Amino acid sequence: MLETRQLHPTLAREVVGLRLWERLDEAIVAELRTLYAQYGVLVFRRRALSEAELAAFCALFGPLERTVRSDWASPTAPEVTVLSNLKDALGRPIGGLGDGELQWHSDQSYMLEPATGAALYALELPSEGGETFWVDLRAAYTGLPRQLRARIAGKRGIFDYTKRLAGYGREADQQISEETRRLTPPVSHALVRAHPGTGERSLYLDSTTTVGIDYMDTASGLALLDEVYESATRDEFVYAHQWQVGDLLLWDNGFTMHRRTPFDPSARRLMKRMTMKLDRHHHVMPDGRLAQSEIGMPI
Repeated sequence: MLETRQLHPTLAREVVGLRLWERLDEAIVAELRTLYAQYGVLVFRRRALSEAELAAFCALFGPLERTVRSDWASPTAPEVTVLSNLKDALGRPIGGLGDGELQWHSDQSYMLEPATGAALYALELPSEGGETFWVDLRAAYTGLPRQLRARIAGKRGIFDYTKRLAGYGREADQQISEETRRLTPPVSHALVRAHPGTGERSLYLDSTTTVGIDYMDTASGLALLDEVYESATRDEFVYAHQWQVGDLLLWDNGFTMHRRTPFDPSARRLMKRMTMKLDRHHHVMPDGRLAQSEIGMPI
């Protein structure tokens, strides 16, 4: 049986002493999958992993996906996304997302079928800043005022990647290929989803991509979303992670959001990220549709 440590009342569990670079027993893998589905964030402290070892471990939780940002992919392992503020010898960015603040978001919310599994592995870190926070959107849904829960019942948010791009601090991060643009049209997702096994409700949110609510006028939809964000991101629902070199975190974008604080641009930060397609029988899955309503779209 795994040794674990609870890091938050409802979210985040640290797994202690596991050798991630070794072949794991099937019983251990099954226990990890159960913990992942239950807690949404798994923490492994101070590991030393190659890209191949990182990819092999993450693939235990679902097929790996190459994200639409192929310009951020590792040159040796295209399933690995490089996130850093570093530059190569010619002054070109190595990877993406620089050193600015990232607001509350859920990875791939702008996709019709988001791959909700994600992992982040820390290789170089600034001495201050760059913390990451996760919010439990199951607890947040339970904590919504009853009237607010009623107002969002059956509603679908409109998620648009162009809004997130506009918020990136570096010009290079704002540029995408025509192929990426084609793959990321505005989509809608239900704001409330049920777990396939337990029926437990959770919110599905992303402040960096939502531009309205389907079949609501833009101003009213954004005002309603602001009320939901204010309630959902209260401190009691949030796990704050203080990174150490070698930390590996897995999280489930189906019922969490995360954000990052800024840090000194002159400090070095290098992370490796993985994206996994989780099992829809054990994890909450968004139900994307093309956003065809003219009402709720930005003007």
